[in-house]
Amino acid sequence: MTGEMSKLIETTCLYCTKDEKILSGLLEIAELKVSKFYLSKDQTYAGRAVVVLNWHAKELFDLTVTERHAFADDVAQAAQALQQTFLPNKINYAIYGDMVPHLHCHLAPKYEGGDNWGAPFNNNPESKKLVSSEEYQVLINRIRTAL
Repeated sequence: MTGEMSKLIETTCLYCTKDEKILSGLLEIAELKVSKFYLSKDQTYAGRAVVVLNWHAKELFDLTVTERHAFADDVAQAAQALQQTFLPNKINYAIYGDMVPHLHCHLAPKYEGGDNWGAPFNNNPESKKLVSSEEYQVLINRIRTAL
């Protein structure tokens, strides 16, 4: 990729520009090796979070082997912290990028008998479960302790 093209992407990518539309729905939990770990404000799936690569890449194959392993380690570390904190029956992992082509992985803890059990999680539910600022901070502190 040319330097000019790279600069264009960095000025138009919602994650690279730290766009308010994207970040308004996320709360930072921690800086990991090569990514940031965020709690989603939508807690339809208790513990829902996202791990976002620190620089612009569109696909996993855009990363070197070392970078790819580091990103996978970050995702695993984040998921393990969610497992310890929320005790879900399973965590769903989703890497889309159609609408926001910056490498990131959604983590959606799933619970037997809960929303969409046995099916993919709904990335954009009609009604979102929001909690108070204090409750978000308690969740973030619990996840940080588990990291």
